Amino acid sequence: MRKFKIGIIGTGWIAESHIGAYLKCPDVEIVAAADLIPGKAEKFMERYGVKGVHFYKDHKEMIDNEPDLDGVSMCTYNTQHAGPTIYCLEHNIPVLLEKPFTVTLEEAEAVKKAEEKSEAFILHGFQPRYEYNMQKIKKIVESGTLGKVYYIQTGGGRRRGIPGSTFIEKSTGGIGALGDIGCYSLDMVLNAVGYPKPLTVSGYTSDYFGKNPKYNGDDAARFSVDDFGAAFIRLEGDIILDFRIAWAMHPDTPGDTIIFGTEGALRIPSTDCWNGEPSGPMTLYHDIAGVQMETVIPLEDVKPGVWFRLWDRKIRTFLNTIEKGGPSPVPTSQIIYNQAIIDGIAKSAACGHEIEIKFAE
Repeated sequence: MRKFKIGIIGTGWIAESHIGAYLKCPDVEIVAAADLIPGKAEKFMERYGVKGVHFYKDHKEMIDNEPDLDGVSMCTYNTQHAGPTIYCLEHNIPVLLEKPFTVTLEEAEAVKKAEEKSEAFILHGFQPRYEYNMQKIKKIVESGTLGKVYYIQTGGGRRRGIPGSTFIEKSTGGIGALGDIGCYSLDMVLNAVGYPKPLTVSGYTSDYFGKNPKYNGDDAARFSVDDFGAAFIRLEGDIILDFRIAWAMHPDTPGDTIIFGTEGALRIPSTDCWNGEPSGPMTLYHDIAGVQMETVIPLEDVKPGVWFRLWDRKIRTFLNTIEKGGPSPVPTSQIIYNQAIIDGIAKSAACGHEIEIKFAE
């Protein structure tokens, strides 16, 4: 059996999900780990009982000293996604890159350029892609049941769910709820309709809960990202996307996801995060013989621990893609549009008006 030699860059909270899935794979050997905080990677591997790992102070030292790596899990904080990923690609090492892609569109374009020059690939870390009910959404749209899709409302969020750690500071997180959970909501609907190019965005962000000690305790003093975002986005193909996402708010949801089509509409119950499966059965609204009908679409494979099983599928997909030599099933050509929308929301919110999304030639 081939042993995939894997390195992990960044050994914080999200790396726990990566290593937990890797340890279930008998064909994986964790050979290297890097973290900017001295001793952190060593304690991480000790906690999981992984021995024989080489430890490094940063991504460059690791890549320079591990020429036989088959792949890397990129688990750094958001503002450090771009540089280390580019360095891996320059050394032809495949990367499982955690979401969000980057912080800005400019960073994402630099990574995309490096990938195009590389023999390696990026598998973007959107594990909901492997969930059966999420896949069903795409199948329904592609079947033509909805007709031409012309309007989508989507979003989600938590009444109280502001994370801590490096998520909430601009120097490390870069962006807040937009990138942390908003990227999942965007990927769900954009993937379903074929990832059309975003054209313009009118965005809004706020931080009323994150900066208020009443709702965020001692972390309010260092909170410097968004805790709520909303936008009106025009996509190629004459599709409008109405989006909102929250780490904290007073209602229990900013609304369900609804995909409007000329022949039908699909309602997907809102969740607090969209990093797993829909929160309940979906509903198809359509006409049969001139009669308005509603068809309930039950969820499949609803069992405890679905989130962890999705991580297992994501890691296995990464390994299988390494074995095949690509291409990535969650490609940069799609996820750069996801990042462009997030970046556009932030920039539009900062300037206070609609902006055109412009990509580098």
